Amino acid sequence: MNLLITGVTIADPNSQFNQQKCDVRVEHGKITAIESKLGTLKATKGETIFDGSGSVLSPGFFDLNCAIGDPGIETKEDIYTATAAAAAGGFTGLAVLPHTKPVVQSKGEIAYIINKAKGNLVDVLPVGAVSQDLEGKELAEMYDMKLAGAVAFSDGTKAISDDGFMSRALQYAKGLNGLLMVYPENKSIAGKSQINESKNSVLLGMKGLPALAEEMHISRDIFLATYHDATVHISNISTAGSVALIKKAKKDGVKITCDVAAHQLVFTEELLNDFDSNYKVKPPLRGKTDIKALISGLKDGTIDAVSSQHRPHEIEFKDVEFEIAAYGIIALQTVLPLLLKAGLDAGQIAEKLSVNPRILLGLTVPVIEKDAEANFTLYNATEEWLYKSENNFSKSANSPLLNKKLTGKVKLVYNNKQLQSYG
Repeated sequence: MNLLITGVTIADPNSQFNQQKCDVRVEHGKITAIESKLGTLKATKGETIFDGSGSVLSPGFFDLNCAIGDPGIETKEDIYTATAAAAAGGFTGLAVLPHTKPVVQSKGEIAYIINKAKGNLVDVLPVGAVSQDLEGKELAEMYDMKLAGAVAFSDGTKAISDDGFMSRALQYAKGLNGLLMVYPENKSIAGKSQINESKNSVLLGMKGLPALAEEMHISRDIFLATYHDATVHISNISTAGSVALIKKAKKDGVKITCDVAAHQLVFTEELLNDFDSNYKVKPPLRGKTDIKALISGLKDGTIDAVSSQHRPHEIEFKDVEFEIAAYGIIALQTVLPLLLKAGLDAGQIAEKLSVNPRILLGLTVPVIEKDAEANFTLYNATEEWLYKSENNFSKSANSPLLNKKLTGKVKLVYNNKQLQSYG
């Protein structure tokens, strides 16, 4: 499909047109012209024209931390509904986690995901398991999975508790140039916690998850990464202490990277006072001091990327008493509004949501330049929209933002010679 976008502001740190208002032409999947003199590019016959005035054109968003139910738990989410929700949220690429049934732990499951996602506007890239059945005891077939197309390795929402196993996994991953993405939680400290440990948890009478559990685990991984001179990625950090630890480790030359879930930049633990299970996430919502540190860490480069931490669940796992409700929210369609609410500008959003996630995985980074393959997201940062069941493309509905007015709307996405617009 041929497309002409007029009067759009480009947000791409790798483009010579960064922060400039331009007209952009796309033909047969390639950007064929960019003109900063607005009105110079004239519409041609059969070309779709989109008025980008007041909107931002960014390289397509990429999510590092997306859970779906495919294969095996498609009642939560399948590849088709996940990619529909992703596109509506501005994502043109997803790294999908391995905690499915069966676990993605061999080349067969990797091939299944790649083949099922072929031809989609959204690129779906599988993350293989680190350990067999996510038990943290025996290494999964990491080498075979990498050859089959795995872009990284993770045990998903399960922390790797055994220090010796984590040490071996780091060594093995280093040997095949694979990235370990690990969830930080010391299980013996965390126990069966429900919410953040604070005065609020005492007030609500619920067992609290201390920041210590996350920070001890990160400290261990910093020591192991230093010892092996290996790279480790920490997924979904949530505390001010974690930011400080990673900041110091980077300064010391440790090969460590990290990301934060978008909701951790906006939601605080006080939202749990009404026991709304849609706010029950892991790591739990923290305090205002943590949010301030996380946003600061994003802006100073300590935190490399933002992820959705998309966790779909059937209603029977959420519409129950808080203590037995499952952790997680659907998030692919709400990342952009949350980042805007957190105060990130267009350049920071492009860096943390488009460029850095792909760099971390060693993927080609889309660029908004003449003759480049077209892979971009166009959004209006000030437009309001109502997030409701009719425009929720996920198979699940476990979001506290449903039926609420949000600011920041994706207008169109383009990738793999496919265009999808959203009014």
